[in-house]
Amino acid sequence: MDDAAASPPPLAADMASLRVGYLGPAGTFTEEALRTQPDLLQAQLVSIGSIPEVLAATSSGEVDAGFVAIENAIEGSVNVTLDTLAFEAELLIQREVVIAVDLCLLARPGVKIDDVKTVVSFPHATAQCRLFLNRHLPGVQTQASNSTADAARSLAEDGDERTAAIGTARAAEVYGLEVLASNIADHPENATRFVVVAREGIPPRTGHDKTSIVVFQRADVPGSLLSILQEFAARAINLSKLESRPTKRGLGDYCFLIDLEGHIDDELVADALRNLKSKQHDVKFLGSYPAAGEHGPEVRREAEVAWRAADEWVAALRAQVRR
Repeated sequence: MDDAAASPPPLAADMASLRVGYLGPAGTFTEEALRTQPDLLQAQLVSIGSIPEVLAATSSGEVDAGFVAIENAIEGSVNVTLDTLAFEAELLIQREVVIAVDLCLLARPGVKIDDVKTVVSFPHATAQCRLFLNRHLPGVQTQASNSTADAARSLAEDGDERTAAIGTARAAEVYGLEVLASNIADHPENATRFVVVAREGIPPRTGHDKTSIVVFQRADVPGSLLSILQEFAARAINLSKLESRPTKRGLGDYCFLIDLEGHIDDELVADALRNLKSKQHDVKFLGSYPAAGEHGPEVRREAEVAWRAADEWVAALRAQVRR
């Protein structure tokens, strides 16, 4: 297999003409993650008010690509993103971006932490700071906003001396707020995973890729999950994520969202998905795309070589069948 590329391939030859929607306004973690991608900064960036609206705008063609959070190291999956991709939108993941998260407590100038009675932020951000809030602001009321930056903007425009927001240091800079406390997340190794999605197109294989799928069970019977997992185990394909989600068709009806190492252009991955598609009720392909982080283990490329050798052996045998 090829070595991983130094950076993901650009989404289009002419990035300046590309419209990329993201969860705004300025100062969100989404914008911060987007700004780590040099090619995306050449595009026309469109601030959109919520994750569902970003994905809807991408689906409708209002923007060419969407940039949204999909997973957090502390709180897990961003369900609104997963559910929209799995059940509603026909979009393909183009790449993933992972950044460290530094959550801060923000307030209007002159406000002290003892003055704060209400904290507003995106629910995922608030949930990541439970220990800090319990320790330093016991009994504080929490309110939800569409994003961390929206919380900061609202606080700057309409807030009072009894309200604080959880957001980024950049949001404090953008909206003229002060940082009362930084790095307030419950766990220091906090990180969030974002994805770029588009209506069509699969990025070329880089050798360090990830594939995301949704597997719907043919029937809820003993061993159904095991039969799914065996397709990957038999081919030494590592799963980086396995999560069940209700299908919304009825109580107890679940599907499985799976991230696996490899690309649809890899023979092993293609063979595994082919078998799943034939044996399960349905498989929805969410994309093959460059993976963030370190290279995958060598075992997958060794398995790829072994599979090719076995495929050639079977092909040679079949060639001897008299027609």
